[in-house]
Amino acid sequence: MRSVQRHLGLAAIAVSLLLGSGAAQAADAVKGQAAFMKYGCWQCHGMVGQGSAITGPKLAPNPMPYDAMAAFIRSSNRAMPPYKEAVLPTPDLQDIHAYLASIPPSADPKTIPLLND
Repeated sequence: MRSVQRHLGLAAIAVSLLLGSGAAQAADAVKGQAAFMKYGCWQCHGMVGQGSAITGPKLAPNPMPYDAMAAFIRSSNRAMPPYKEAVLPTPDLQDIHAYLASIPPSADPKTIPLLND
């Protein structure tokens, strides 16, 4: 599955390079965290994208490639309503993806002394 996601991500990057992304600005994880809160993503996916079996899937760490995430968010027909460009501008969505990508994985429980006593 990760291999497929990686290949999709690489293909999306290649297409972006071929088509030219213009003067696109780099996404900002700090702004993304604020946008994650502003647009209510945290309500279903948790404050750090950890998700819940009841409210929404895990988004971080290692979020899906940006293009796949954006396509789902823009056209969702599941429990999550679609967030069109007029509701969630693309720069904010890019920042949210950068925020999710910046979240480090949880510590291995074996490295936490209190859990190993």
